[in-house]
Amino acid sequence: MKILSLICRTRDLRKQMEQSRSKLYRVAYSWSHDAALADDLVQETLSRALKNADQLRDPELLNSWLFRILNNCWHDHFRQHRVMEDIDDVEDYRCVNPTTPEDMHARNQIVDRVRDAVSRLPLGQRQVLTLVDLEEFSYAEVAGILALPAGTVMSRLCRARRALKDSLQELAPPQPAQITQIRRVK
Repeated sequence: MKILSLICRTRDLRKQMEQSRSKLYRVAYSWSHDAALADDLVQETLSRALKNADQLRDPELLNSWLFRILNNCWHDHFRQHRVMEDIDDVEDYRCVNPTTPEDMHARNQIVDRVRDAVSRLPLGQRQVLTLVDLEEFSYAEVAGILALPAGTVMSRLCRARRALKDSLQELAPPQPAQITQIRRVK
């Protein structure tokens, strides 16, 4: 009698599994967006369910049990198909970035301060400074471009550099204190 009830239970279980196949497929397809993979996942789910049918204690919970198996199959698929790199083959330069976000932010602040200081220079000094220091023209070329004597170009450049130095003095790295040497007197 016990064997007969077990066989009937297995038949009912298989029938319920067949009815759940379309639901399982819809969920698997919505997770994977790949029809072939969804079909494989459902096939694996039903295979595991049939193999472990004796573990299902309450037939009322068949759907949740099947979907739990589907979820496990989904995770197993990712574990098996995960792209892995051998740690010995990874180059060091890909792992270590010498600049940190804090360094980048500090550098951007300095650039903004320098641009602001240059923009506050008088027009003549700003023209000479940008042509000589940024565009790397010679004094004679700048004199020809601006139609000025070379001496005027040099004096404006000197004043522009001094003004920039004065306005950007706080950006300079701190200089170590000069150590005075103590002389021994006998």
